[in-house]
Amino acid sequence: MFCFLTILLILLLILWIKVLLLSLLFYGDIKAAQKRDPAAKSFLEVILLYPGLHALIYYRIAHVFYRMKLFLLARLLSQMARFFTGIEIHPGAHIGKRFFIDHGLGVVIGETSIIGDDVLLYQGSTLGGTGIIQGKRHPTIGNNVVVGAGAKVLGNIEIGDNSYIGANAVVIKDVPANSTVVGVPGRITKQDGKKIDVSLDHVHVLDPIMQSIEELQDRVKELEKNK
Repeated sequence: MFCFLTILLILLLILWIKVLLLSLLFYGDIKAAQKRDPAAKSFLEVILLYPGLHALIYYRIAHVFYRMKLFLLARLLSQMARFFTGIEIHPGAHIGKRFFIDHGLGVVIGETSIIGDDVLLYQGSTLGGTGIIQGKRHPTIGNNVVVGAGAKVLGNIEIGDNSYIGANAVVIKDVPANSTVVGVPGRITKQDGKKIDVSLDHVHVLDPIMQSIEELQDRVKELEKNK
């Protein structure tokens, strides 16, 4: 009985040390998860139960090995992360601070992707390449960008700061800053130069095609009144 209690205390101590280290090393990422996910009830919950954070931890370690040119070991860690979390982040990608993957299942981030600070990715989103060309073939994502669920951002393109990629959009061209992209292929609409992820309101996303149709309808009504 004494031996069992001793082992249990040692395991609890190891767990406490692990939680403490993760809290120190990934404080910004954990706070980003709490800020952007209303379901996050506590700091400890994010550390223990959020697959997006776990995938990011695997990535940070694998990225160090990748930079040391230990490519096989780096890919082994990334595939372990994929197995346990359902999120695939290539160890060659560059990811900034306070990065958060919400839910995360099915997220794929390619080798030459560059992700800025305060970026949010939802489940099923892909930062992918096009073709089998060498060199930079994946997207560059600016700061404070939101990529909606199921969205695909493909090729060596740039997504400007403060932009929002709508759910299931397919983006294959550069996106200027402070923009919203919706549809297949992605269509760009401005958001009056304002950041659009403050409240994460995914319902009221402007569609430029619908805006044009509504403007035409209003113009037709105005012309009919003036007959």
